Formats: sequence, C-alpha cells, structure tokens
Amino acid sequence: MSESFEQYAIVELFGRSVIAGLVSEQVIGGQGFVRVDVPKIDGQESFTKFYGPGAIYAITPTDEKSALAAVQGLRQKPIDVWKLNLPRLSSSINEEIEEDDLHEDHNDDDSEEEQEWNSP
Repeated sequence: MSESFEQYAIVELFGRSVIAGLVSEQVIGGQGFVRVDVPKIDGQESFTKFYGPGAIYAITPTDEKSALAAVQGLRQKPIDVWKLNLPRLSSSINEEIEEDDLHEDHNDDDSEEEQEWNSP
C-alpha cells in the first residue's frame, strides 16, 4: 500500500526554476502530477501549480517555517505575464476576425462546390 505524499517542500524543476509550498500528489486525466500549493504571504495571493514528474529535478522536504521562508525569498508568481503575451494575442484574434469578415462572399451566384467549401 502506498502512502499519499503531503509535505512542505522546496521543489527544483528543470530549467533552473524553484518553487516552494505544500507539496502533494494529484491525478488529473488519469495522470499523476505533483501539486504545489504556494501559500499567501506578504500581499502575494496563494496559488497552485501542477507539474508532471518529468519536470522535477529534486524535492527537498522541509518544515513549514523553512518552506514559508523559501516562498518569501523566491517570490514565485502564479503566471508570468510575458508568457501570456496578452496584447499580441488579443490583436491577433481581432485580426483573424476582421480577415474572416473580408473573405466572406455574400454572392448568391456561388457554385455548389464553393458553398460546401465555405460551410462550417
């Protein structure tokens, strides 16, 4: 019988990233993930991240006080804004919509084949 893991820890990830918090296991879509619950500290909201086992280099179990000190020192963010690239994403969606509007042909004289091609 395997024990479930739930422990404060510092998690080292490939790509030289480090995260700290309450670490546990969770199955999502039939796959096992390492769950890291980062607590709220000094105005930074709490958040949760999930990592596949292949993303993890090492897990160092620690006491709660040490994990909280690591959370404060690491100042991990729930998501990096540069990864989202929201302004670019928003403008590219708008460009696609405008481009689709330009390419719509409202002519009733289209051949049957062209009408089928343009149908969703």
